Amino acid sequence: MFIQTESTPNPATLKFLPGQTVLEMGTADFPTAETAATSPLASRLFAIDGVTGVFFGTDFVTITKADAVEWDHLKPSLLGAIMEHFQSGQSVMAADHTATSGHAEHTGEDGAIVGQIKELLDSRVRPAVAQDGGDITFHGFDRGVVYLHMQGACAGCPSSTLTLKMGIENLLRHYIPEVTEVRPVA
Repeated sequence: MFIQTESTPNPATLKFLPGQTVLEMGTADFPTAETAATSPLASRLFAIDGVTGVFFGTDFVTITKADAVEWDHLKPSLLGAIMEHFQSGQSVMAADHTATSGHAEHTGEDGAIVGQIKELLDSRVRPAVAQDGGDITFHGFDRGVVYLHMQGACAGCPSSTLTLKMGIENLLRHYIPEVTEVRPVA
């Protein structure tokens, strides 16, 4: 098994490509070790000292490290853990895990606008962000303001504000006049 690695715009995050499917559908975000209980692979990765976040896409694993740890020291352990996991035949997620779109549900009078926002995010934004080892999902819409949740390499990335304001906000405002601003949520 050969696992490729790619840098991301976030220097604290590295993208690992195991050359096989990680998740059949959607994404899974584990911002802390406590949230990793639903994933044998995420639990295994958090057991390595210095790991502060794990994120899964369809064909990649994104890992965030603590600032005090260097990639040169951490990377061999991570590669070994990912390889061991896939060679063991164990599943990435627990059996009771159900895949979702990642977007928050929205009911109310703005349903048509929210549908357009989600469609643009799914078709234009999320594929590009996945290339950088992250994901952005819809969290809410209120009086022209779109709230988005950033995951994986996007969470805490130095360029995430620029991506939100100059990229995503401009895109949504261009296609949906009702959108006035885009804000991140934690």
